[in-house]
Amino acid sequence: MTTSDRYLAFANSAVGSKLANALGLPRPVPLERMPAYGEPDAEASAHAISPPLAVVGGAGDAPLLPTLARELHWLGVPSLAHADRLDWISRANQAGTMSGRFNAAEGVRPKALIFDASAITSTDALTSLYTFFHDTLASLDRCARVLVFGLPPHLAATPQASTAQRALEGFVRSLAKELKRGATAQLLYVAPAARESLHSTLRFFLSPRAAYVSGQVATLQDPVFETPPMRDQRPLTGQTAVVTGAARGIGEAIATVLARDGAHVVCVDIPSAQEALSAVATRLGGSPLSCDIAAPDAAAILRAHLSVVAPAGLDILVHNAGITRDKTLARMSEAQWQSVLDINVGAPQRLNAALLEAGTLRERARIVGVASISGIAGNRGQTNYAASKAAVIGMVEAWAPLLAERHMSINAVAPGFIETQMTAAVPFAIREAGRRMNSLGQGGQPVDVAETIAWLAHPASGALTGQVVRVCGQSLLGA
Repeated sequence: MTTSDRYLAFANSAVGSKLANALGLPRPVPLERMPAYGEPDAEASAHAISPPLAVVGGAGDAPLLPTLARELHWLGVPSLAHADRLDWISRANQAGTMSGRFNAAEGVRPKALIFDASAITSTDALTSLYTFFHDTLASLDRCARVLVFGLPPHLAATPQASTAQRALEGFVRSLAKELKRGATAQLLYVAPAARESLHSTLRFFLSPRAAYVSGQVATLQDPVFETPPMRDQRPLTGQTAVVTGAARGIGEAIATVLARDGAHVVCVDIPSAQEALSAVATRLGGSPLSCDIAAPDAAAILRAHLSVVAPAGLDILVHNAGITRDKTLARMSEAQWQSVLDINVGAPQRLNAALLEAGTLRERARIVGVASISGIAGNRGQTNYAASKAAVIGMVEAWAPLLAERHMSINAVAPGFIETQMTAAVPFAIREAGRRMNSLGQGGQPVDVAETIAWLAHPASGALTGQVVRVCGQSLLGA
């Protein structure tokens, strides 16, 4: 059960909105999210894309436009061309999508702005970004999406081009902080070898799945495994996922979203959570497994369970289980230090190694760890927790090239302030600061973390590995 944000509800009520406007108080916009598992429209809506209209632009020869035209057609997103990119109209029409010219004076409210900056080779050419967004931003609808595509700077042909591509990061992060009414912005660096691997990423970022992700930079590299045939409805059908810490909170949300997308979910949690764990697994049609992941025999117990429910092997492994034992370092016991490090990062590494050695992880397997912005920015009284979550990020970076050799991926999410039972116990002032100190002015929901993990676990996300994606509404803390 998540905590309600009373200020968010009040600021968007008839009386509260007038008072907030009169006093100059912030009015965070309720974010658009996918329906919950089991709701009447959840099955159909889970595969929908929200933007009814996108405006597309680009610089130079904009090499990603042909792929974007095809993908927007597959995703059912109509588009308009910016005045500097009228060749988009013919590209979109050839791909099967009707397109026209964007004219702000007509009062059109696009739900997405998409700009291909991957051909920018000098800082002077960055002016094309200014022109496109200066012309279009004021027209954006609420909860809109802004996507800028670039070329990974290390792949640029000249130092000048690399410099210009690196500038995109500062531009997008700043732009995301200027957006209003629940809109978000992301920078997606795309290696030439990954140009045909955009589907799952566009599907995620152009939909309510990415409601609480903003100001992020992701790099699509040479895919570590090939994309299977397109299947947006229940893309995880026939696959098995393991989610640790699945009895409640974020873990329950992760299990729920993966089950919605078709996976058989093995829900893992400690024996004391058996009743809640069984209820979650039963609701999702999955299987419960009571197991302390830090125990010496944890890997053997998990392998034995998987040999029954998934004899062909494991497709998705989500390391969500974690604990906190908060104390300033001078007052922290060695046991409090060691237990947090062992459960939060020691156990996941042991499970990775054991499942790899046993051949339990199938080819094209995806591993996702749950880090935290505490592991990026640090937090007073959490030297143990922050060290463990920074280590999760280190695990992703270190294991990515090793797993790529086996055609597997590993990524992580780093949640910010998420509305859970744990954050509900935080003192009021600190809780309010956590909610408001981000570009969206509110806390996230467990489903926001779950949807991001489902994107990284998608069979078409083979170009994503070694990535750490913050799910924090672009928190003002950390990088």
